[in-house]
Amino acid sequence: QVQLLESGGGSVEVGGSLRLSCAASGYSHSRYLMGWFRQAPGKEREAVATINTPGRQIYADSVRGRFTISQEVAKNTVYLQMHMLKPEDTAMYYCAADPRWYALLTANEFQYWGQGTQVSVSS
Repeated sequence: QVQLLESGGGSVEVGGSLRLSCAASGYSHSRYLMGWFRQAPGKEREAVATINTPGRQIYADSVRGRFTISQEVAKNTVYLQMHMLKPEDTAMYYCAADPRWYALLTANEFQYWGQGTQVSVSS
């Protein structure tokens, strides 16, 4: 049974930084596509950044240049370093994983999801 455990959320002021972590346990595939998604109240879930085992990174336009996704493949762990946070970054952040490491997947297509970690940015 695959479990994704997120950590690192919290409350910061505008311009601050946070680092999210997502550790996958029980994942038996040799490769993965993992990503971070977020959902603000009253809004749809949106992709923030994804990374696959070979290292392909994709970012949403709204976070490119401020957020960096990285990974420790041997630990099945991905990170999201967030800098220059804005109030519009406030959301529940979810980690997702899927064995189709070669694919470009929408949120609905990811197989495994974490419970989420809250990020709040105050002005």
